[in-house]
Amino acid sequence: MADELALLASRLSGRLARTVVLVGLMGAGKSCVGRRLASRLNMDFVDADVEFEAAAGCTISDYFARFGEAGFRDGERKVIARLLDGPPVILATGGGAFIDPATRRRIKETGISVWIRAELDLLLKRTVGRDHRPLLKQGDPREILGRLMETRYPVYAEADITVESTDEVAEATVARVMAGLIDYLEPTT
Repeated sequence: MADELALLASRLSGRLARTVVLVGLMGAGKSCVGRRLASRLNMDFVDADVEFEAAAGCTISDYFARFGEAGFRDGERKVIARLLDGPPVILATGGGAFIDPATRRRIKETGISVWIRAELDLLLKRTVGRDHRPLLKQGDPREILGRLMETRYPVYAEADITVESTDEVAEATVARVMAGLIDYLEPTT
């Protein structure tokens, strides 16, 4: 796996002039994969949720409680736009960011979007018992994630690249993302 990752990284070296934006549902692995991908590509990793909390001066859960989802999405849109205006990075976004039409349009114009897709059972396994997911606090997590999959997966499918996240080691997903980026940058005719 290490040799494959090194080979893929060498093929991408110096070729990413745009931010790579990781999209997908909570628990898909955007941050975990993003950190590893950034390390392999010698790029900075930025988590949009962390940047939002720094800008807001509070947690996303607290912001949600005070201003609701609409207020959060407005702030998230501004944070992501600022990040896209900066130098190319590997950017992990929150699960709802790509759903926002203005954010999605901005990502399509200035970045390369990668949907990290995962099945329901894997998402549940990765999110159960974690207290920082405001949307999962509103009922049965399986039902909520299933509903989010129904509404969001068709929108995530608009991403430039789609890769599967499985219960394998994170490096397997990193390899799929890098291969997807190579295919995107070197389309076959």
